[in-house]
Amino acid sequence: MSADFLRGHPTLNTDRILNGRYDVGELIGRGGMADVYLGRDTRLGRSVAIKVLRPDLARDPLFQSRFRREAQAVAGLNHPSIVSVYDTGDQEIANGSPDDVRLPFIVMEYVSGRTLRDLIKAGEISTDDAITYTLGVLSALEYSHRSGIVHRDIKPANVMVTAEGNVKVMDFGIARAIADSAATMTQTQAVIGTAQYLSPEQARGETVDARSDLYSAACLLFEMLAGRPPFVGESPVSVAYQHVREAPPAASSFNPEVSAALDAVLEHALAKDRSERFQNAHAFRDALEAARNGTSAVPQRSGDTAPTEALAVSKAPAVPVPEEEPQTRAMARVREGGPLTSTPVDESLEDDNDQSPLSVGTREERDPRHKSRSRAWIITLFTAVALLLTAGGIFAYNWANQPPPPPVTGAIPDVANMSQTDAINTITADGFRAPVIEQEYSDTVEPGLAIGTEPGAGSTVRFDSDITLLVSQGPSAVLIPDTLPGMSEAQARDTLRLLGLQGGNTATANSPDVQEGHVIETKPGVGTSVQVGSTVDLVLSTGKVTVPNLVDIDVEEAKAYLADPAYGLQATVEEVENSVVKPGTVTAQSEAPGSDVPQGSTITLTVAKEPAKPSPSPSTSESPSEPGNRRGGD
Repeated sequence: MSADFLRGHPTLNTDRILNGRYDVGELIGRGGMADVYLGRDTRLGRSVAIKVLRPDLARDPLFQSRFRREAQAVAGLNHPSIVSVYDTGDQEIANGSPDDVRLPFIVMEYVSGRTLRDLIKAGEISTDDAITYTLGVLSALEYSHRSGIVHRDIKPANVMVTAEGNVKVMDFGIARAIADSAATMTQTQAVIGTAQYLSPEQARGETVDARSDLYSAACLLFEMLAGRPPFVGESPVSVAYQHVREAPPAASSFNPEVSAALDAVLEHALAKDRSERFQNAHAFRDALEAARNGTSAVPQRSGDTAPTEALAVSKAPAVPVPEEEPQTRAMARVREGGPLTSTPVDESLEDDNDQSPLSVGTREERDPRHKSRSRAWIITLFTAVALLLTAGGIFAYNWANQPPPPPVTGAIPDVANMSQTDAINTITADGFRAPVIEQEYSDTVEPGLAIGTEPGAGSTVRFDSDITLLVSQGPSAVLIPDTLPGMSEAQARDTLRLLGLQGGNTATANSPDVQEGHVIETKPGVGTSVQVGSTVDLVLSTGKVTVPNLVDIDVEEAKAYLADPAYGLQATVEEVENSVVKPGTVTAQSEAPGSDVPQGSTITLTVAKEPAKPSPSPSTSESPSEPGNRRGGD
């Protein structure tokens, strides 16, 4: 890549092809760390977004590391709600020296749409939209967390919504692996991330995990519902303090359309202690879906009591107990040694009790209270049994009529000849995990389209099974194109690369019509079928022609010889008298036979011509004045 690929600071020269493949277009976005350009993949014919680290940050190893980490983090993630990374590389700084640092770039999926930040500012998000968009973000986080990646910077500016309403999470610039124990949110005393969406542990500079992303997603949901983040302040420090110390307000206080169920979901998701929040994105999604339907699926926090049984007991009907006479109750308490109540008791009754003649006979006869209490216990027992039977019947009815459990298996859909993105979306929409992508040669399926799946379409497998999506990379054998002759070496090598071939060694040869440095022929020759990955050697033109030997041939024949397409040379003639050589014969040429001359050169031919006849001498011609010619007259 030439050093003038970047012109100025920090705009790309859009007249260049990046990495021999990506046609760079206009600048479409700028962030704190990089600039993003619209580009086109000339090999696959699709639009891409090209993200280039800003030149002023490229010399900082920290930013270089963060930028490359983004590519590494997302390159392994293949999910319809995550912006895909197609390619990475680096390039020279504009007008820089060979010793200058190179600018890394990332080639990503181009998403046409608007960010949640723009939609929130425009006030175009309804309560239902907010839930739908958050479910999309949680779907992406569930996949990335399962792959071991924590995003660490979920915020409205990092979530795109397409024209079809689909969510795309982007910018994994500060993402790290969950297992990275050193992945705190502070670097040199500075908090990395955006203050309004930091989890308390991020604000404190502690290690983060998947639950930190879920807290940020809850802040995102709160802002979409309320039109503002849960915490606002005059400075990032004050906002971070509120995340750590203060309870968030209810979203319904800003938006009356927010239901109590939604408030409960937000309260749980914004808990200060991460162990009191949703423990994974799947639980958050379930609670959000339930809140949308008007029910609550928020799990209880530690220390809370389950009210179900207590409520059932408190609502049980009271058992009627026969009323006793005050005197009888008092006598019974005295007889049993129990304390007297406030019921007035006549002292004479106590005395009568001591001398009572009812000491003979059964206990029930002697103690009417005992008979009454026995009846009460029997009624209580039968009531309890009735309640248990009723509860058991209700449980049995609910158990018999509960909906069947969701299926754990399904048939793999047919995705043949779909684009890679459409095939992934179709598979995940049917409930399966995102497939693993493998490239295969195919003589019948165009490059970039799906060949099929393993297991094949229609196979019944578990939804959590691994599925491989086979994507065509074109035929295994290709023809060397007949368009290569006449191309420059660079063009020829790019053409071979696009076909899956490699440009090999170069040789030179003279040519009357192929421009210097351009291809005369290939080895193997054009039209030859070769395996993908084969090496093709190039023969390049020197821009010169070898001069033929024209001496001793007729001049007209020599001119025709030079004008032949095999030479393409011009001729001029100089005639020289020659009494020995037949007139019209070339006796010499300006360039020696076998020498190399530039294409289209002019060769001067020396051609013999007949010598001129000499004029008559005066001594040999008769003159009337000569004496010998005189007749008579003497």
